[in-house]
Amino acid sequence: MPEILINNISKTYISDFKRDKKTAVKNVSLAIDSSEVFGIIGRNGAGKSTIIKMIMGFVRPDKGDIIIDGKQPSDPDSRLNVGYLPENPYFYDNLSTEELLKFSSYASGLDKKTAEKRMKILLEQVGLYSERKQKLRTYSKGMTQRAGISFALVHDPDIIIFDEPMSGLDPFGRKMVIDLIKDLKKRGKTVLFCSHILNDVERICDRVAIMDSGELKGVFAKQDILESEGMEDLFLKVVREKNL
Repeated sequence: MPEILINNISKTYISDFKRDKKTAVKNVSLAIDSSEVFGIIGRNGAGKSTIIKMIMGFVRPDKGDIIIDGKQPSDPDSRLNVGYLPENPYFYDNLSTEELLKFSSYASGLDKKTAEKRMKILLEQVGLYSERKQKLRTYSKGMTQRAGISFALVHDPDIIIFDEPMSGLDPFGRKMVIDLIKDLKKRGKTVLFCSHILNDVERICDRVAIMDSGELKGVFAKQDILESEGMEDLFLKVVREKNL
């Protein structure tokens, strides 16, 4: 059974001002397998983040079903084995990264020895070990993003969901995230993420879903990308053809 199963989900929002209906996601079905790196790409407003919010149980679909780790998102236990990084993470900025990760570790039920080991490994991976005692308010956007990645992974989840994980990162930070995702795959983890940086998606994904205007335009394997002229060429080709 897939780690994440999405069956024919749709979501419509109503604006507060004009009361107009806007379809964010329309009849989308996806299956993300165990130990797979799966990317969702699309223009702004394509429905990428809405799909992730529905998987996490923050938003309910108007119709359709989602199963994550064998459970529905309405079941809090569905998130016990999930690490999540939102598109714009916000943390209490009077905390240090060390304090933030301690909170996440203990809330996840890790004992002190395991928590300290996990914290050291992650902070070294994301390049924040020497800054671990600094307050988050002193961090740049990229450093905050890296702290958020550590926060999502400290309990060593088997399913990792990232919404725009490369946001605010410089080329070195992006390479760090790419290497981290590759390492997660080697360890048998399942990674689902959204991104608009097509070159990064091309380098690390086993399969890619292309979204546009709330609709799924296609799911493509690594071989499909290689047979095209790259992820950018494939994306533009698919969106143009499907909108004709």
